[in-house]
Amino acid sequence: MTSIKRSLGPSGNLLVSVYAVMLTFTLLGSALYATSVAAQDRQVPPSQQAMQYSFAPIVRKAAPAVVNVYVSAKVKTFVSPLARDPFFRRFFRGIPGLGQPTERMQKSLGSGVIISPDGVIITNAHVIKLRGETSIRISLSDKREFDATVLLQDAKSDIAVLKIKGDLKNFPYLKIANSDNLEVGDLVLAIGNPFGVGQTVTSGIVSALARTQFKSDAVFIQTDAAINPGNSGGALVDMSGRLVGINTAIFSRSGGSNGIGFAIPSNLAKIYATTAIDGGKVQRPWLGARIENMTRDLVDALGLSRVTGAFVSKVYDKSPAFYAGLKTEDVIVKVDGFEVNDTRSVNYRLTTKGVGNTSEITVIRNGRLKVLTVKLSPAPAPGPNDIRNLSGNHPFEGARVANIGPVIAEEHNLRESHGVIILSVARGGAARILGFRKGDIILQIAGKEINQITDLDVVLSRPRRSWWITIRRNGRKISFQVPG
Repeated sequence: MTSIKRSLGPSGNLLVSVYAVMLTFTLLGSALYATSVAAQDRQVPPSQQAMQYSFAPIVRKAAPAVVNVYVSAKVKTFVSPLARDPFFRRFFRGIPGLGQPTERMQKSLGSGVIISPDGVIITNAHVIKLRGETSIRISLSDKREFDATVLLQDAKSDIAVLKIKGDLKNFPYLKIANSDNLEVGDLVLAIGNPFGVGQTVTSGIVSALARTQFKSDAVFIQTDAAINPGNSGGALVDMSGRLVGINTAIFSRSGGSNGIGFAIPSNLAKIYATTAIDGGKVQRPWLGARIENMTRDLVDALGLSRVTGAFVSKVYDKSPAFYAGLKTEDVIVKVDGFEVNDTRSVNYRLTTKGVGNTSEITVIRNGRLKVLTVKLSPAPAPGPNDIRNLSGNHPFEGARVANIGPVIAEEHNLRESHGVIILSVARGGAARILGFRKGDIILQIAGKEINQITDLDVVLSRPRRSWWITIRRNGRKISFQVPG
């Protein structure tokens, strides 16, 4: 301040005073403005009603339609693991309590959602998946209990549809919303029976859509509403109390909720429920093309900018894709206007559109967008000799196998156009004991190439002291010898 006065001369004192006053008002104004902004950020609720905002009206509307699903099954087991071997089993049968089969109860607990007044329920397939003869008991929020039967279950999509026994027509139920209308950030409630403690409600937001990075062949809604063991099959509802998803899985290393839960979209669940009520079987549309997830190498080779979409690696003759004009090296980026990130997203969009309809598929071809119209039809039925249950004195006894045609190749996402794939292995059969698995592809037996089931019949019909077998499992060739 002294230096300022010296430069101003005799009138410096007056000017300094003026500057000081101006500075004081400026600082005071800034402080008042900051106080005003802070006050705007933190306001007292404007009314008593605003202080009482609650999800209670939604819960009162939705919770009665969410049920507990109790599943029990009698399972016969052998005490000794050696009793699974056909050679030793006959010895154990004569020893009480050792080789004899024993019965034990398996139990499962989950949740479900009533979607019609006559007691049709949607839940997860894994909730009711128990070995042996099962019984299903449904418990409502008002403590009423009923038996239920299975109308439809599909492990691939992890959806099951149940029906409460009896002719009651007054059950509380949820209306099904269009899950395609959900947006990231929407508020949702998860209702179920976590840990078997009783019906519980948690709230959160939709944190992502169309998640596919899981073993299940479904597309998921991601939410941060807490979902825990026992919530499976429960309801994910919107702020109108309508069903938008079926709670299915959590992402957790500890087994508890870490803020990332997943639900099957209601649009997919609705298709299964409608089909089950009509007494039919869900038919997935058959595209008739082999599609693969995009990789960085494919993106670079095609000169694209993003690793997204599905790459068409093969189009089968006289298939829906063939007639629609789909070509090898096309990249599918949209189905019916919805962006698709991978093969599961494509299949999900086609499935929810439904057999008998048409879909518009947007592809990138030679750097340009092109829209194709595909007629959605079911996969052609396999021929009478394309699938076989194997029996006899050989290593594949108890295996169900199929020729790898276009339908099987697409369903199992296989590159092979020939060979024989194992669809299942029966418990107690030689194939199960020797370690063969669902999805194994039989390539060679005793030096003979296996291109179809008839080749397999010829080789297996000849008794051998040993069998040299080559299979492909998870992309790897494995060769080993099995005694005859």
